[in-house]
Amino acid sequence: MDESRRTFMKNFSGAVAGLTMLPETGMIPFTQGPTEASIYVQAQFMESSKKSIIGKYGPWAASLRPSPATLSFRNKKWTQVKDWQKTAKARAHEFIASPPQGDLPAVRVDKKYVFEGLSVEEISWQLPYGNRTKAIVLKPMGVQGRLPAVLALHDHGGNKYFGVRKITKTSADQHPMMTEHQEGYYGGLAWANEIAKKGYVVMVHDTFTFGSRRVLYNEVEGITWGPCNVENKSDADPEKQDHINAYNQWAGEHEHIMSKSLFCGGTTWPGVFLAEDQTALSILEARNDVDKDRIGCGGLSGGGLRTVFLAGLDDRIKCAVCVGFMSTWDDFLLHKAYTHTWMTYVPVLPNYLEFPEILGLRVPLPTLVMNTNQDQLYTLPEMKKADRILQEVYEKAGAADRYKAAYYEGPHKFDRPMQQEAFAWFDQWLK
Repeated sequence: MDESRRTFMKNFSGAVAGLTMLPETGMIPFTQGPTEASIYVQAQFMESSKKSIIGKYGPWAASLRPSPATLSFRNKKWTQVKDWQKTAKARAHEFIASPPQGDLPAVRVDKKYVFEGLSVEEISWQLPYGNRTKAIVLKPMGVQGRLPAVLALHDHGGNKYFGVRKITKTSADQHPMMTEHQEGYYGGLAWANEIAKKGYVVMVHDTFTFGSRRVLYNEVEGITWGPCNVENKSDADPEKQDHINAYNQWAGEHEHIMSKSLFCGGTTWPGVFLAEDQTALSILEARNDVDKDRIGCGGLSGGGLRTVFLAGLDDRIKCAVCVGFMSTWDDFLLHKAYTHTWMTYVPVLPNYLEFPEILGLRVPLPTLVMNTNQDQLYTLPEMKKADRILQEVYEKAGAADRYKAAYYEGPHKFDRPMQQEAFAWFDQWLK
């Protein structure tokens, strides 16, 4: 053994007695100031750890955040739920930075009709920015009085041309791309229709950059890439699949531009989602056929992301179902950031709350998280870790019976069996 190696082993054996391995991170915390031995061990860990999507920088970047996060309810300093929520929600709102919405907009009823036993209203409203927001309201035909309600949040799915149509069906003449979308993700069902049939008022609205709220190519200046200038052609049918595919490709590539611009404007994409979803929630609860004390929300994928922020930060949501969007910041940082859009991220917030703890801000209100074991957007160990974090938050708050995580076999989806469990959860807490 050479002298440098012998010196290292001597230093290491003296230092190791003061070290313990953190089970979840694998990192070694040093209980004293850095020595040559400690620096060596840290460097060796960085060298030998698993590869990440940012290479050797992954373990370093993951080590920057405190664990638990500064405002985690799992910290021993927090003993009272209300005190913690007041502080943590205020800080979350600060970083999410939702833009002001002003007064509640006037709602226009554009069309009323009946489809498959449901009363359907097509409504719209004008926010302070962008095109009119279109929404669909569904409820059982002929039912009187105030009903429980669900704000159903549509997904992303790489398809920004569509919004509300992804999870509704209001005509036998459904767009073939939406038939395929519902077959692939929802077991062939329009899940908003299905829960409305069970006795709910259900509202689905286009959110920022989707459907009626999408960025129109002919309104953009300074960007020349993307063969999707369909809206300028008088003879073009924008509903043709090749036109929609071209738009979706362009809109996907435009997301990083939108996100950077939002940062420059002092807001974030989750902040805009939250503001628009809260406006929709206010419109829903103001209806004379809705019991405002029995409103839930839920959605798959992008709808699950929106559920995390809306249900976590607005206690008017009495019951939440988050489907296909639950993991940890480490999962995004080390493994899966590339499978998610810019819509997911809030700079600096990870220092204060782990990703599942954003949804955990709603404790003790009922929350169901639904996962699939082969979901390509996450790693299963980190989904399980997020589950443990939420369990711990609810147990500490004395509300363990109001949190549940469900796991299903298969890829990213919200199919019929999952819908049945979700609807039963809504029934349990809203009926």
